[in-house]
Order: sequence, then structure tokens, then C-alpha cells
Amino acid sequence: MDALKAEIAQKRKALDIPIPEGARPTKYMRRGELERLREEQERKEREEREAKLREEREREEREREERRREKAAARASSSRRSTKSPFPEVNTPSGSPAPDSSTSFNISNEETIRRLRAKGQPIRLFGESDKERRLRLRALELIEEKDLERHGGQNDFKKALEDVENVERQMKDRQVQDDAGRDKGKKKDTESSLVSEILDLELVKTDPDKLYPIIYYALKRALKEWEQWMDDRPEHVKRTTQGKLAAATQRQSAEYLKPLFKLLRARNLPPDMLARIAEIVHYMQKRQYQKANDSYLRLSIGNAPWPIGVTMVGIHERSAREKISADQVAHVLNDEVSRKYIQSLKRILTFAQTKYPPEDVTQLMG
Repeated sequence: MDALKAEIAQKRKALDIPIPEGARPTKYMRRGELERLREEQERKEREEREAKLREEREREEREREERRREKAAARASSSRRSTKSPFPEVNTPSGSPAPDSSTSFNISNEETIRRLRAKGQPIRLFGESDKERRLRLRALELIEEKDLERHGGQNDFKKALEDVENVERQMKDRQVQDDAGRDKGKKKDTESSLVSEILDLELVKTDPDKLYPIIYYALKRALKEWEQWMDDRPEHVKRTTQGKLAAATQRQSAEYLKPLFKLLRARNLPPDMLARIAEIVHYMQKRQYQKANDSYLRLSIGNAPWPIGVTMVGIHERSAREKISADQVAHVLNDEVSRKYIQSLKRILTFAQTKYPPEDVTQLMG
């Protein structure tokens, strides 16, 4: 009997059963007391687990906050520190890793060489791979974009408007002197000024080098006539909002055409672009603006088929596979500089059609 009592007391001590003072130790335990003891034990374990989880969560939040502060301090210090590296650092929000530039900026080696030469940069540095060369080109373009944003390049139309107003104020002082000379010049410069030397399209195949000066002077002449036509407008037309916008468009187009003139002087245009621009100038001089517009569309958006889906599904090529060629690429999608001067060519076409309308109405652009 004593052994049984000792066993019961040991089990009670193991279960931490509180024995109230003054109460006699009982030989048996009720089922409700066992359930209550079990519930209390489970509640204590649950509270301990919740406390541990709360502590871990608070520790993780503190570590995350410390990492965020360290990144902010490093970003601030790197922005204050001037670096000489040609590769700008790209800070992505929420601490996500930056995308790989080699996948997002994937162009051919020929296009990379062309853009580097246009910027006056060496086409390859010592020990430089193709991927590193593309990254260097991308870094140079990003630096140019940041410089444009810093100098207000994103709002160049507003800058053109301000330039127009400044030029108008300067032109008022010498307007009287220029009127006499302009009247004499009008008698000498007849409508043949735009067609003084009609471009021969046979030179595209025989001697492409002769095309560069012809295209250069034809576009320069058209741009000069456009500027003179803007100056010859009445004063009340110049002061209107539409008149100021038209003058700003002309000045903006002249600014956008500078890279094209630079390529023409250096004789460094791609052959397909040279052929399309030669067609535009030729048809513009002959006042066939519909054909000139077709050449502009082939230059800007191209006429190559855009394959949708898989083009090589077996060992044999598809019948229209050879039509997907590189000489029909859309050059307006190459870069921002090409888009700007190609768009300015369209504006010169519109001006030429306004000043020199064709004899045949079917040759008008839509």
C-alpha cells in the first residue's frame, strides 16, 4: 500500500499537480482534473511557442531595418562620391537584383560597331569581349541620356519655342535691311531652287559616294527654304500660337538633322539607309510625293515580314524564310537619334509639298 502511495505521489509531482494547503492527499484523481491539467500544460506550451515566434519576428524586422539603413547610407555615399568608371551604377527599388544588361540590350556586333563609330569611340578595347563592348556602348548611351536630362533635353520643344522668340526679337532690328535683299533674292531664286540638281537613282548601284554631297546639299537647301518661308510670314501669323509652334517645329527639325548631316559628311551611312534617303530626295525633287512617302515608310518601319511563332520547325526551311532579311529592318527603332532625323525628313517632305505642290493631284501625300 505504501508503494502505491509513493507511486501516486511521484506521478503527481511529475504532472506538477498543486496540492492546496490543508487538503489531504487523495488516493485517486478525477477525470476533469486530468483534463484541466492537460489544458493548462498545452496552454503553457502554446504561449512559449508564440513568445519564441514573436521574438524571431522582431529580430528579423530589426535586421531588415538595419540592412535598409546600410543600403541607404551606401547609396548616399556613392552618389556623393564621384567615380571615373564608365559603367553607371543602377539602383533598383526594394532591393531586387538589377536585370542583366546583356539580355535587355541585345544587338548585333555590326550595329554595336556602327553606334560606337558614330559616337567617335574605339570599336574594341584591348582584351574586350563582345559582351563587354555592348555593355560599354550601353553605358555611353545612358551617360548621354543623363546629360540630356540634366540640360533639359527631354523638353527640347519648349527650348525650340524659346529660341524662336529670341530670334524674333533679334530679327525685328534688322528686318528693314533684310527686306530689300530678300526681294531681290526672290527674283533670282525661282521654283527651280529645290530641283537645281535632280538626283540620279542609278548612282545607288554605280557610284554611291557621289550620292552623299547631292543629298547633303539638297536637304540643306530645303531646310534653308523652310526657314526663309517661316520668316516671310506676316507678323500677325507669327504671333499666333500655331505660328509659334510651326516655327518651333522647323527649328527642332534643323536640330534633329545635324547627326544625319554629320553622317553624310563622313560618308558613313549604311547602304540600305543611303538608298532609301536617296529615293526620298529624288522623288521630292520630281514632286512625286506619294512615292517619296512610300520610300519614307520603307525607311522608317520597313516592309519585312514579322514572323510570329517558330520559323524553323524541321530540317527544311520554310518557303518565305528568305524574305526575312536584314536589309528591310525598321531603322526608326534602332535608337533615338535615328528616329529624330527620320521624322525630320518627313517634315521636310510635308513642307516641300506645301510650297511646291505637284501638277498631278494623285502624287499628293495623304
